[in-house]
Amino acid sequence: MELQGVLCIDKPQGFTSFDVVAKMRGIAKTRKVGHGGTLDPMATGVLPIFLGRATKACDLVPEQKKRYLATFRLGITTDTQDITGQILRQEQAACSPEQVRTVLARFVGQQQQVPPMYSAVKVDGKRLYDLARQGKEVQRQSREITIFALELLDQNPDAGEYTIDVTCSKGTYIRTLCHDVGQALGCGATLTQLRRTLSAGFSLEQCITLEEASRLAEEGRLSERVLPVEQIFAVLPRVTLTQQQTRLFCNGAPLDLNRVEDALGTGAMLRVCGADGRFLGLAQEDLTQGLLMMKKLFALEGERV
Repeated sequence: MELQGVLCIDKPQGFTSFDVVAKMRGIAKTRKVGHGGTLDPMATGVLPIFLGRATKACDLVPEQKKRYLATFRLGITTDTQDITGQILRQEQAACSPEQVRTVLARFVGQQQQVPPMYSAVKVDGKRLYDLARQGKEVQRQSREITIFALELLDQNPDAGEYTIDVTCSKGTYIRTLCHDVGQALGCGATLTQLRRTLSAGFSLEQCITLEEASRLAEEGRLSERVLPVEQIFAVLPRVTLTQQQTRLFCNGAPLDLNRVEDALGTGAMLRVCGADGRFLGLAQEDLTQGLLMMKKLFALEGERV
């Protein structure tokens, strides 16, 4: 029976997110595999893997906070903003831990961040990393991000290395944050280690390694670690339909918003459950027409996914 739901993988270093997807296709013996939230090859940590009909959620994951442990080294600037790139500048960093702490505090809150050239952001239909590999650099629009919390955890002033715990909004580039901190200090900085500890509402405690996933699959127990797809949407308001509404919703029919219990009437995206309490899918409140419109169906009446 094909697995349906979310499997949290602790991505190993040196793997792309797509490498993990390819591995999981073989382990789970299914073609329907996707992921939520790309990680650079050098990074490790939380990578939600979507299986079966849960792959419908890949483009619908609600924006939630992400959290990282990051180590950066002062005095080095690279073209990728991390230690895997070519060194553009190297100098002796004469910054004290107090100066580093003071500058870090400036980066908490809403701010504009320019995406790095080595990123998947598109400019004029072309990926920035493709242009960067051709030796081209183009103007990039800054984007609004939020650093909700930034704590200095560890420091090695002699080596110029500092480890920070960052909680941020979706779309934040941690290597760019470290690069910008280095620019503010006047000596440059590059990311040397990155571990994601929270993504899409999932934490490291919920993750297993690829090796563990393979072993569990061989034992026929991988389903024990697969989480229901509804957990991806746990931050969305929930509505429960009547039996008749459940049948209509599963057939794609819009529902009268005034007759849906717990509807907010704010134009919100809602998590929809059937009369038996099981998760069915997502719906959008259409205030103009006074209807609840299906956005995505994940399960039919009586099914669990």
